[in-house]
Amino acid sequence: GMVLQEPAGAPSPSTAAGGVADATAEVQLSRLRWAVLLLFSSYSLCNAFQWIQYGSINNIFGHFYGVSAFAIDWLSMSYMLIYIPLLFPVAWLLDKRGLRLIALAGSALNAMGAWVKLGSLKPHLFPVTVLGQVICALAQVFILGMPSRIASVWFGSHEVSTACSIAVFGNQLGIAAGFLVPPVLIPNVVDVEKLAYHISIMFFMTAGVASALFILVIIVFKEKPPNPPSRAQALIQSRPTAEYSYMQSILRLLRNANFLLLMVTYGLNVGCFYALSTLLNRMVIHHFPGEEVNAGRIGLTIILSGMVGALISGIWLDKTKTYKQTTLVVYIMSLVGMIVYTFTLSLDRLWVVFVTAGSLGFFMTGYLPLGFEFAAELTYPESEGTSSGLLNVSAQIFGIAFTIGQGQIMDHFGTKAGNLLLCSFLFLGTVMTAFIKADLRRQQANLENEQT
Repeated sequence: GMVLQEPAGAPSPSTAAGGVADATAEVQLSRLRWAVLLLFSSYSLCNAFQWIQYGSINNIFGHFYGVSAFAIDWLSMSYMLIYIPLLFPVAWLLDKRGLRLIALAGSALNAMGAWVKLGSLKPHLFPVTVLGQVICALAQVFILGMPSRIASVWFGSHEVSTACSIAVFGNQLGIAAGFLVPPVLIPNVVDVEKLAYHISIMFFMTAGVASALFILVIIVFKEKPPNPPSRAQALIQSRPTAEYSYMQSILRLLRNANFLLLMVTYGLNVGCFYALSTLLNRMVIHHFPGEEVNAGRIGLTIILSGMVGALISGIWLDKTKTYKQTTLVVYIMSLVGMIVYTFTLSLDRLWVVFVTAGSLGFFMTGYLPLGFEFAAELTYPESEGTSSGLLNVSAQIFGIAFTIGQGQIMDHFGTKAGNLLLCSFLFLGTVMTAFIKADLRRQQANLENEQT
C-alpha cells in the first residue's frame, strides 16, 4: 500500500536479466515522497534562518560584539564564500553515495553550528559566533544542490517542477523567518547583559529545532523510492554505474553553451537577491532610523511574495513546459521591480517600500526554482546535483561581489547608487537570457519513452 500508479500510461512491470531494472521498469509513486520533501524543506529552512539572522539586525549585533557593519556582513557572506570551493567534493559525494548521506551530513552540521553559537553570548566571543556560522555554512553546501535532485528521484514527471519549488520554498521560508524573528526577539537596547539574554533565547530555540530535525532525518529520510517515479528516472537508474564519470559530467556541462548562459544569468539574478537581503537592514535604517522591526518585515514581505511566485512558476512549468519564455518574463519583471524599488526607497513612505519590495520579491525569488528546473532540462541526463551546484557557485560568486560592491557604494555614494549597480547587472542578465535556446532534453526523453 506504499505506492500509487503514475497516471500517464506507465509501461507494464518488467525487469532486465540479472534483476537490474531497465528503462521499462514499473513506474510508481511512493507516498513517502511528501514526507522526504517536507523534512528536507524543514532543515533547509533552519539553515537559511541561520544565514540571515545576523544581517537582519546588523546594527544590534554590531553593537553587541563591538564590530563594524562590514564584519557582520561577512557572517552572511561566509555562506557564499565556503560554498564555492566545497561544491565539487559534495556534488561528487551526492553522486557516489546518494541522497541519504548528504541529508544526514547537512542536518548534522546545521545542528552543530547552532550549538556552537550558544558559546558566543559574551561581547568578546565574536570569533566563536564566526566558528558557529562557518559550520552552518558548511551545512549549506550539503543543502543547496538538493531540490532538483530530490524532485527527480522521488517525484513523477507531472509534479517534478512543483516538488522542486516546494523544496526551494523551505530555504526561502527560513530567510523569511530570519528577517521576522530576530528583530522581534532582540530589541535594540544599550545594556549588553539584556542583549545577551535576548540573543540566548534565539540561539537556544534554533539549536533545539535543528537537533530535532537531525533526529527526524535519521529516522525518516530514505535514499530513493522502491520504484522509479518517472520514465526519465528509470532510464538513469538503468544506466550502468561504470558508464558515469563525475569529471566528464562537469566537462560536458561546461561545454553546453545554453547551460553556460543560464549559469551566468542565474548568478546575476540570485547574486542581486543575496546582496539585497544582506544589506536590507542597512538600507532601511538609513532612510527610516529606528525601524529595525519594519526592516525585518520588509525582508519578510520580499520572501513571502517570492514564495508565492516560486509556487506559481513551478505549477505553471508543470502545466505548460514553457521554460525559456517563463524564465525570460520573470527576469524582465525582476529588473522592472528592482528599478521601481530603487527610485521609491527615498520617498520616505514606508508603505510604498513594502509594496515595491513585495513586487520585486515575487519575481526575483520566484526565479530560483525556474533556474534549477531549466538547468535540469538543458543538461539531462547529467546529475541535477551537479547542474544546480554549478548554478549556486555562480550565485555565490556574484553574491559576494555584489554585497561588497554595493556596500562600498552605499557607504560613499548612498543607497540609490548601490541599487542602480544591481539594476545594471539585472539588465545584462535579461539580455543574456534572451539568447538561451530551449533545448528541453528531459521532456524529449519522457516523450520518446511514452511513444516506445
